[in-house]
Amino acid sequence: MTQYLDFEKPLADLEGKAEELRNMAESDSDVAEQARALDAKAKARLEQLYRGLTPWQKCQVARHPERPHCRDYIRELFTEYTPLAGDRNFADDHAVLGGLARLDGRAIVVIGHEKGYDTRSRLEHNFGMARPEGYRKAIRLMDLADRFGLPVVTLIDTPGAYPGKGAEERGQSEAIARSTQRCLQLGVPLVSVVIGEGGSGGAVAFATANKVAMLEHSIYSVISPEGCASILWKDAEKMREAAEALRLTAQDLKRLNVIDTVIPEPLGGAQRDPKAAIASVGATLNELLADLSDLPPEDVRTARREKYIAIGSKGLAA
Repeated sequence: MTQYLDFEKPLADLEGKAEELRNMAESDSDVAEQARALDAKAKARLEQLYRGLTPWQKCQVARHPERPHCRDYIRELFTEYTPLAGDRNFADDHAVLGGLARLDGRAIVVIGHEKGYDTRSRLEHNFGMARPEGYRKAIRLMDLADRFGLPVVTLIDTPGAYPGKGAEERGQSEAIARSTQRCLQLGVPLVSVVIGEGGSGGAVAFATANKVAMLEHSIYSVISPEGCASILWKDAEKMREAAEALRLTAQDLKRLNVIDTVIPEPLGGAQRDPKAAIASVGATLNELLADLSDLPPEDVRTARREKYIAIGSKGLAA
């Protein structure tokens, strides 16, 4: 059953009525024609809604529970996936998935945040919020990639690093900083895709990459709109104004030179056609990796460093 966002409620009524008519239309051509007319009207309404999404509405789409998650991308895009677990220090963090795999025959290391789908899996994966051991697992995987000359692909989908007491006691900020540092030191290409939410340092720790892509309706920001509103206005209900001010959409970040590529999504968002969205991400990953495949390690590091020095130098007047 389709889950509709608040701003999609008018569409829910149209599609619901069309579905009812389709169920009645087996032996009635007039009813079938009415169903097709409602389908066309619903599609036009969907196009209208998604043509002018506000930043806050994009936040809602990016958080949609039916969007494809990291495990879906791994299952559909990668072959010979061999997961690696644990940070060899404390524990295995299920909010972070990673291992060895092949992308169209190319050997790589893939790392990503996994949020989970239902109550049980969301609790298991801690809603995609990594603890220190998750970042240390990622560092271990990046070390492995560097040692064997394997490019790294990271899939970003997290509201941010886990802020719990235990995580802080085990060195959360230090683990995030070390992971970010390891991204910068890699002598192999690192390509990141924000597939949903890219929240704060929890995302940057995986996305300090040679190339960063975002799905069309994903978001990437230093803080959530609700957190920003609570700090600036002491009122979390001002999240709409905060979302506008944060410039967190893929389109804004491309214009500001923070990311490199915006990946189109199916009409209505990745959740309406997960296979098409995943295929688009796969094609983009292949293109970005091909652009970086012939660079020697020092050039890979230099290009990555220069990319981050240059952020904000273009598009500021836009």
